Amino acid sequence: SATQCYKSGRFDETLLKILANYDRVMEVILPTLGEARRATYSPFLPICPHTGRVLQVPMIARDEAAGTVTYRHPETGEEITTPVTGGAVKCQWKADWAMRWVALGVDYEMAGKDLIDSVRLSGAIARILGGVPPEGFIYELFLDENGEKISKSRGNGLTIEEWLTYASPESLSLYMYQSPRKAKRLYFDVIPKAVDEYLSHLAAYPRQEPDKQLANPVWHIHSGNPPEADLPISFNLLLNLVSASNSEDAQVLWGFIQRYAPGATPEEHPLLDHLVGYAIRYYHDFVKPAKRYRAPDARERAALADLEKRLSSLPDDAPGEDIQNVVYEVGKAHDFENLRDWFRALYEVLLGQSQGPRFGNFVELYGIAETRQLIRDALERAHAPQEEGG
Repeated sequence: SATQCYKSGRFDETLLKILANYDRVMEVILPTLGEARRATYSPFLPICPHTGRVLQVPMIARDEAAGTVTYRHPETGEEITTPVTGGAVKCQWKADWAMRWVALGVDYEMAGKDLIDSVRLSGAIARILGGVPPEGFIYELFLDENGEKISKSRGNGLTIEEWLTYASPESLSLYMYQSPRKAKRLYFDVIPKAVDEYLSHLAAYPRQEPDKQLANPVWHIHSGNPPEADLPISFNLLLNLVSASNSEDAQVLWGFIQRYAPGATPEEHPLLDHLVGYAIRYYHDFVKPAKRYRAPDARERAALADLEKRLSSLPDDAPGEDIQNVVYEVGKAHDFENLRDWFRALYEVLLGQSQGPRFGNFVELYGIAETRQLIRDALERAHAPQEEGG
């Protein structure tokens, strides 16, 4: 730790360099401070010998040969002379940053864009101390779902612990890895996409040429040795399976998965088993509370009834692509100029959400018979108020 480095003497040589170049260091920092702060600033923060508290006080004397500074205690008025070595002082943070770079030989440092000025000042101090500032990388800050800065006091952010409740560390690593110089929105809705992008990169890796593998994020995430994983189902599809089945039972969900991918088991696909757990938690906390089913309009009712009928003519093991073609045909037959409106209607009426995965793949996973029942239930809900009124 930094405290151990101060106390053990690891920083001593560089601290003495700050003392020897005290005035030059002050010339770098003082122009950046307000008038009141300039009057009390010192790069050194003495540790009170009586209480152990870090004191923010001006220096009234310095002895480079002895390696000491003198200050007046803010409460007792006592003049105290203390060495700058052996853990008797700490440094103000910009001086501390530069001191660590030099003392530890740091050659690479990342920082958020809000610290650009601090990087510049610490770099200047490092040069004064005879060091070379590290190569740097300035990254953008995260935004909330509305594109506003994340504030700890407002609580509009997303913590690492919260992300890891609903997705793997690797998905978070991918999110961090991508476009670090771009301001990215960090909120719960980005998690499913990040999970599926990670799985997509992982599945692609074994089929890639070596140069492409080096450009694949999973090579970096797994330190050059990504695991083998080719999952039969995406995280988004899992979420919609949980949503449609209204089941938060992992065994029930594995029943659907095994029908979709015969032979798949939690033991053979531990990563998929983890995803099932993540999907249940994400559904329970975010999807389920936000579900808003709506009644279909007249055209949508007719299209849904047609889809239910056409699905009945397909075999139970029809591939997702064939099912998707049927869904497309129904949308065109009922004059949906923009087929996105047709698919949005399917998600909103059947699943209570505005978007979802490729619908044919969802039906293949959930089951044709189950999907037909889902449609019949939705049509009955739509007719129920009219029947009561009659």
